[in-house]
Amino acid sequence: MSVTLRSFAKINLGLAIGPARPDGFHALTTVYQTIALHDLVTVTVRPAASTRITLTSNDQRVPLGATNTTWKMAERALAMLGVAAQVTIHIEKRLPVQGGLGAGSANAAAALLGLERELGLALSDEDRLRVAAEVGSDVPLFLVGGAVLGLGRGEDVSPLADFAAVPCVIAVPDTGVSTPAAFREWDQRHSALTPATAIDRLERLSRSVSAAWGQPHSSGVSGATSSETISEGDIAQTGDLAETPLLALVRTGIANDFEEVVFAQYPSLADIVRVFRGSGQPEDAAIYAALCGSGSALFGLYASGKAADRAAGRLRDRGIVALRTETLPRKQYWRTMWVDK
Repeated sequence: MSVTLRSFAKINLGLAIGPARPDGFHALTTVYQTIALHDLVTVTVRPAASTRITLTSNDQRVPLGATNTTWKMAERALAMLGVAAQVTIHIEKRLPVQGGLGAGSANAAAALLGLERELGLALSDEDRLRVAAEVGSDVPLFLVGGAVLGLGRGEDVSPLADFAAVPCVIAVPDTGVSTPAAFREWDQRHSALTPATAIDRLERLSRSVSAAWGQPHSSGVSGATSSETISEGDIAQTGDLAETPLLALVRTGIANDFEEVVFAQYPSLADIVRVFRGSGQPEDAAIYAALCGSGSALFGLYASGKAADRAAGRLRDRGIVALRTETLPRKQYWRTMWVDK
């Protein structure tokens, strides 16, 4: 038997970089938001005397050994469940590799959920999050879905009240960006800052989140939320920026700190943000446009599907790959994850 899951991507609604920690990671504050673009992850499990994991993919750029986050997730989850099995995981890549969309982390989270279903066993919510954080900083967010507050190095996640799906365009440039290199450049630029000044960047974004959502609630990682979802019509009411958490957050002036170093090195990426922001017509302007994580993919959010379609057209006219999608609220995230066969 096998099970197939949609492995959804994410964008970042603001990202603040704090000081480097003793473990080598940087403290971060960000708001993750899942989007409908996805890979497909198929998990097959057979009983075995000893564990054997096999990874396959339609994309030769995907590592198929023990360095892959999906491999690490399967290996650690089996150990925590106390089960030996022969596990085959196929990753059908539809998302850009290393574009800042969290594709590899999402694959790992999907593999965990598929493995649990195939075995008929499940880790506790706490154990799921713990093993996810061990595998990668972005993995835990995909065990929540929707709008998610990320703290620590990004792995300390809390669900935020959802807002309705928003039209989105993802730009996929040819340029590649190294996340470790971006962090090194950030450190060089900000070496004179005191720890208190660096921490203030995190606190400013945290205050913006509080202003937009209030205190994040903690409803677990099952996909449920205790907050009432914003109605579908609210997002179109752009005249009042407080109508939705997204628009309220944008009003605070959120930004992705990685843009400071990445745009300086790759000016063409900054040009893409300007394309997202419109052709001079107010109706064409993005609600918000930014880098996805450390890049190199970028995104624009729009008040209407027509505005998003026009933005995608402007990018394609410049020879840039543009993927049309929408944000994915938590209920839809969990409802559409499993592929029926």
